Amino acid sequence: MYAYVGSRTTRERNARGEGLSVYRVDTASGALDRVQLVGDVVNPSYLALSASGEHLYCVHGDLSEVSAFAVDRESGRLSFINQRSTEGRNPVHLALDASGRHLVVTNHIGSSIAVLPVASDGSLDPLSQLVSISGPIGPHRIEQQQAKPHFNLFNPSGRWVIVPDKGLDRVFSYRFEGGALAPAPSPFVQAREGAGPRGAAFHPHKLLVYVVNELDSTLTTYRFDAASGALDPLHLIPTLPATFTGNSRAAGIVIDAEGRCLYTSNRGHDSIAIFRLDPETGLPEFVGAHATLGRTPRFFTLSPDGRLLFALNEDSDSIVAFNVDSSGALKTPRVVASCGSPVCMVFAPEK
Repeated sequence: MYAYVGSRTTRERNARGEGLSVYRVDTASGALDRVQLVGDVVNPSYLALSASGEHLYCVHGDLSEVSAFAVDRESGRLSFINQRSTEGRNPVHLALDASGRHLVVTNHIGSSIAVLPVASDGSLDPLSQLVSISGPIGPHRIEQQQAKPHFNLFNPSGRWVIVPDKGLDRVFSYRFEGGALAPAPSPFVQAREGAGPRGAAFHPHKLLVYVVNELDSTLTTYRFDAASGALDPLHLIPTLPATFTGNSRAAGIVIDAEGRCLYTSNRGHDSIAIFRLDPETGLPEFVGAHATLGRTPRFFTLSPDGRLLFALNEDSDSIVAFNVDSSGALKTPRVVASCGSPVCMVFAPEK
């Protein structure tokens, strides 16, 4: 199995990363052996693989572009295909639609969502749609000076796209049809003032969406209407232990394939928060927070089989693997790679 890791690379980000790394993964131990470095890539800060594993796409944080790469399925190695503008600034997230023919990209500072067609050879065509986001800003004097969409998540059917916006304290819903976005009949749900919605995850079996809120370090559960795309708030819970009184910001969110456990990351507390999901209601119960053996875990992910969790410590240049036991608890953490400013990791599907 191969993994692809994007790193921050620029002085403006105080980064030490070298670009886009390809690792061979030992699926038993989580050990990572780098087989390729694509070193001429600026801030490859979020990655997405096609369902076939034959193409990889990355946004270039703080810039205005997204790039396409071909993947050699035998060696895992990447070769550049082309690059297109997102017609916004600081693209931070991207996702392919169910057909694999459209790439949706979030422009964080550009306050917009871009749609780019994907050609049959995996290359990107010029942007076909740009949806601007606006509204009343939240109260945070630094982080909420404008709309700041941070994520775009397709629901399991591929008909809807959920977009948390950190600047407006809103979570937007869009219908995706014919390769284009259109606002849902209820276009957004309002989050708590100053929450800063950042990332989202759908429950694999229930009509629920979980949104991690960066600025107040909370997790919100929403009921999702699959017919209208509407979100109805149900539950709010902190991502931090009650004994922690320092500064921290939530970042990533991952749910396991069974819908048994959900995880979020805390930057400042430098931990992975573990939530047990009620098998009947799907509501989360905070179990604890496990230290990541490093600083600023902006991103983390589960291995495809769910047996390992990889935490990427951006400010201490390490990737740490945890064994995940049958209860969802994290065990036996160990550093499996030194990597400058790592911020995203995806796995190639098995052939």
